[in-house]
Amino acid sequence: MIVFWRQGYDGASLSDLTEAMGISRKSMYAAFGNKSDLFDKALQRYTDGPGAYLLQALGAATAQEVARAFLAGSVRANTRPGLPAGCLGVQGALAVGESGRAAHDTLAQWRARGQQLLRDRFLQAVEEGDLPPDADPDLIARYVMTIANGLTVQATGGAAAEDLQRVADAALRSWPPG
Repeated sequence: MIVFWRQGYDGASLSDLTEAMGISRKSMYAAFGNKSDLFDKALQRYTDGPGAYLLQALGAATAQEVARAFLAGSVRANTRPGLPAGCLGVQGALAVGESGRAAHDTLAQWRARGQQLLRDRFLQAVEEGDLPPDADPDLIARYVMTIANGLTVQATGGAAAEDLQRVADAALRSWPPG
């Protein structure tokens, strides 16, 4: 997971991957199939670990608390000591050549699923009266996801967690967006 996170799909060579796992190529193929299959497993591990903040945030009591928890989780995951800065789901797709098209598509679907989960939660908030009836759940989900993606890019560039959290807080001062 770390190799893909740090180097992206195309940048992660089989030598890098097998060295990080301490196994031979033959063992890697036997255990995981091909590089694409290994990437899928790494993305699932990321989703269940550093990326778990999305599912946790969805359980917040209000839509604004969902957005706040999601962005705070993004800041934490993007700046966690001992792990690469940024988000595997965003960074892994930024510089992908034709050989990594499947990984690019997988990551696009992964991000779209996250946005859909946010949208569904914001739609629930409209139905429950937590958001105004004219609120646009799709726009709000896109807004929150776009802020999170920007936090990822800034974290990768070396921005401090405190600075990123200030940006996240500023993004939610006018609620709901739209």
